[in-house]
Amino acid sequence: MATTFAKTKLCCLSFMCAGLLSMSAALAVQPDEILSDPALEGRARALSANLRCLVCQNQSIDDSNAPLARDLRLLVRERLKAGDDDRSVMSYVVTRYGDFVLLQPPFKLSTLALWAAPLIVLLSAIWFAVSAGSRRRDIPDAGRSLTVNEQQKLEALMRDDPSIRP
Repeated sequence: MATTFAKTKLCCLSFMCAGLLSMSAALAVQPDEILSDPALEGRARALSANLRCLVCQNQSIDDSNAPLARDLRLLVRERLKAGDDDRSVMSYVVTRYGDFVLLQPPFKLSTLALWAAPLIVLLSAIWFAVSAGSRRRDIPDAGRSLTVNEQQKLEALMRDDPSIRP
């Protein structure tokens, strides 16, 4: 009985957490931002999903509650209401904020650092691990056993202190 109750409680808690997490994206776009035309709103949501929040950096502006993300969402909607097509809106935002505003920036010389950074970090970590391992092998006397004199001193210490006897 108790395990059934615990399982039910855990299941309800899991569903509540999943519901709250799924609502976070819907809560980011405020009601006053939503366009009255469902087609334009759909285009705005699609464009916003591909634009990076410059504050959060790992969220789209559609998922972020940051004030700058709100400003970008409003800018996208403003450009759409003005009659811009999707490509023009994205071009306008990229011109204003740079390629970093795109969640998937294009591969070109100016974005090389964005694309190469993970590889550089990975190679640096591998180099550090290999060099640390080779330095550890270079430590003198790392694997040698005790000399006779050191062994006698250790046995004397162990005789004097009964708490360290095996």
